[in-house]
Amino acid sequence: MIFALGMLVSPSAQGLLGSFARTIRSVVRLRSTVGRVVLLAWMALGCHALAAVADTTWLDEMDLSRSKHAAGHLGRDKPLSIAGKTYQRGVATHGKSTIWIEPNGADRFTATVGVDDGAEKKPAVQFRVFVDGKKAFDSGAMKYGQAAKPVDVSLSGAKVVLLLVSDAGDGARHDLGNWADAKLEYSGTKPSTVAGPLPREEAVILTPKPGPAPRINGPRIYGARPGNPFLYRIPTQGERPITFAAEGLPASLKLDATTGIITGTTPKRGDYPITFTAKNSHGQTTRAFKLVSGDTLALTPSMGWNHWYAHYHHVSDKLMREAADVMISSGMADVGYEYVNIDDCWMNRVKSDDPMQVGPFRDSSGNILPNKHFPDMKQLTDYIHGKGLKAGIYTSPGPLTCAGFAGAYQHEAADAKQFADWGFDFLKYDWCHYRYVAEQETGPQLARFKKPYQLMGDLLKNQKRDMVFNLCQYGMLHVWTWGAEVGGNSWRTAGDLGFELDRVFEVALANAKHREYQKPGAWNDPDYIQIGFVGDAHSQAEPKPCPLTPTEQYSYMSLWALSASPLIYSGDMGKLDPFTLNVLCNPEVIDINQDPLGQCGRVIPCGEDLFVMIKDLEDGSKAIGLANAGELAAEVVAKWSDIDIQGKQLVRDVWRQHDLGTADGEYRAQVPRRGVVLLRLSPSQTP
Repeated sequence: MIFALGMLVSPSAQGLLGSFARTIRSVVRLRSTVGRVVLLAWMALGCHALAAVADTTWLDEMDLSRSKHAAGHLGRDKPLSIAGKTYQRGVATHGKSTIWIEPNGADRFTATVGVDDGAEKKPAVQFRVFVDGKKAFDSGAMKYGQAAKPVDVSLSGAKVVLLLVSDAGDGARHDLGNWADAKLEYSGTKPSTVAGPLPREEAVILTPKPGPAPRINGPRIYGARPGNPFLYRIPTQGERPITFAAEGLPASLKLDATTGIITGTTPKRGDYPITFTAKNSHGQTTRAFKLVSGDTLALTPSMGWNHWYAHYHHVSDKLMREAADVMISSGMADVGYEYVNIDDCWMNRVKSDDPMQVGPFRDSSGNILPNKHFPDMKQLTDYIHGKGLKAGIYTSPGPLTCAGFAGAYQHEAADAKQFADWGFDFLKYDWCHYRYVAEQETGPQLARFKKPYQLMGDLLKNQKRDMVFNLCQYGMLHVWTWGAEVGGNSWRTAGDLGFELDRVFEVALANAKHREYQKPGAWNDPDYIQIGFVGDAHSQAEPKPCPLTPTEQYSYMSLWALSASPLIYSGDMGKLDPFTLNVLCNPEVIDINQDPLGQCGRVIPCGEDLFVMIKDLEDGSKAIGLANAGELAAEVVAKWSDIDIQGKQLVRDVWRQHDLGTADGEYRAQVPRRGVVLLRLSPSQTP
């Protein structure tokens, strides 16, 4: 019987069974009552011991599809290798990875960790284990080739375990870390992985609903080029109908008092102070506005929507019109969103599963042709302009775009004129296939990389239309140092954020390192806002709820506001929900982003994964973000000495639009995992 039982239990229990069987054989020889009592006692003890014996589940057997950046079952098909030693089991992870586990009564987690020998560019990686919010293991920075370190963590009574791999200060791009021989010992219910952090977060709406009285929002300064067509919709919340007025409006401009849309021709060079007034049955409000007629556009960061991360190659005239409609009906336009931008895939290509995207690239005159999903580009922009909004378009300096559609190479002048004639107000110029052209050219690399952007920048300036110029070349060759020189109004400082949404904090911090190169009309761009329903950048599948927690979505918007980054939303406009709109449309958050000083916040580190971001504002107040990039809640302290202020400060919770009282010397806040507490500090009037 003991032998049969032994075949049914785990190998770790079979040793105990063998010892138990030998003891029974010895005891049964006793014929006395005492012997039988001892036998029964031993049997009871043995059964209890068997019940407590731990079974084993290997990490590479668990469902890792719920985890971020875990490469999965590499240990099954290919041995893992650390410092020349191989391991037959384990999990390899790329970049930053999080594996959340419900231990379900597991007793212990053990593993051996280190940088995989196959990692490129010899990175450094850090491994940490958190049990119920407390750090139970920290490998410290582990370098390529360094001997593996053992992990042995007790899980007695644990409810949540987090296995975290992060870069060790050198970036996560080439990181490859191994949880070798990783396993959990348990008795009872088998441990399981879970998707995302625990406990689950509720999507709490923090932004108060706008009242019925008018509130004018949007930038307080606006650049336009003299003699070009002018279009501006005064962003205003409040119950409609609203009557608008504009004191000091130049004679070449006309305001529609019922819609708040200003049209006409930009006046001659100069600064034009204007006072907007909005009035309805619930009240009246005013807002100062300065029109700067000159050479510089985008004196505040651009705000709008781009189709890419929601719809990819499924873009059409119908989709763009619907997005413009929703920008108005949702209230996004009332807080300052104005650009409705087409990304890649509006042109023709040679082959496609969609026959409506196949056709000649250009007509007999060399003019680029849109595909059949866009029957009339001029009618499309007229539709968007009719709502007081602006239209954006996309192309590449290469022969093809990123998605393989027709590019602008050797047709740059024709395309710039075509975009202006169609009525577009914004151009995204995406590097992609131009790299093959640059590889064939001679001369300094910097000159070759600047060349196509300088060419298009000069062409756009000569059009009879204002067109904001967005350079998309992923931060190569320190574009922030020369982007403005070639006519750019903004430039990407990193790769596509859609591939690494869990790195919002890291991307914001990297972007802030280039803050000195940013100024009005010239903006560092860490990529689009991707919340609500977004597609998967890898599979380009249809939109689904974004993987970020509610706290992370607030952090995303807070960091972009503090960075004075362009606020281009790239989720599904057809699936906007109240929570997403609350994140996108808080006018006090947007005021921080649109502040005329145009300053990207400076960063003060204040502990592991903790920092304060400080942005000076035109009125003398400060916007600050108390940020926690870690996986555990933590207290963050903003010290006046770091912020460069003195005395009592009125502290305002920007998301809740609520004053918190005064503070002197410092402000402390408990910040949740991956959270940002966004505040505005202004000198207190009380003694």
